[in-house]
Amino acid sequence: MRISNKYLLLFLFTVALIGLPKIFLGQGSFEISSPAFKHKGAIPDKYAKGSFSIPLVWKNVPPGTKSFSLSVVDIHPVAQNWVHWMIINIPANVTSLEEGASKKKLPRGAVELRNTWGDVGYGGPEPPPGSGEHSYVITIYALNVERLDLGTSASLSKFERTLKGKVLGSASMAGLYSR
Repeated sequence: MRISNKYLLLFLFTVALIGLPKIFLGQGSFEISSPAFKHKGAIPDKYAKGSFSIPLVWKNVPPGTKSFSLSVVDIHPVAQNWVHWMIINIPANVTSLEEGASKKKLPRGAVELRNTWGDVGYGGPEPPPGSGEHSYVITIYALNVERLDLGTSASLSKFERTLKGKVLGSASMAGLYSR
C-alpha cells in the first residue's frame, strides 16, 4: 500500500496542529526552581545549616498527579548522598514551598522525614571545611498516589524504593555551596 505525498503532508500538518495548543498554553516539561538562586548557582548563606529552608516553585505538573515528594541531597563524594530535606505527601494542588516552610508552614498533610543530621525537617548546607564546593540536588517527584506510607526516620534508599512505580515525572535543580 502506497501513501500519496498529499496524504502524508495532511497527516504531518494535523499532527503539528494537535501539538500547537500545548505550545500556546505554555505547557512544557515539569520543572523546579527557586527564587533564591538559579540552577547551578550559589545557595545564599541564609539557607545554611540551622537557617530557613529554601523557597521552591514547580510548574508544568504531569497530568494525573495526586501528590508530590521532595528531596534535597548533597551528592559530593565527601557527603555520600547526605540528605538535607525529604518531604512526602505534598498535596497535588500545591506548587511551591515558601522560604522557611520547614517545621512551620508546610502544606496540610505534608510530612517531613529525618535528614542525615538526625533532625526531622530541613538541614541546610554545611560542608566540611576544605572539601570544596558541594552540589545540592533538589528533586520534586510528581506521584500517581495521594499518600506514601513512610515513617519519619525512613532512609534515602527506602524513600527511593517507595517511589518506584509511583513517579509520573520528576524535576531537579542544583545549588552550590562551599565554606
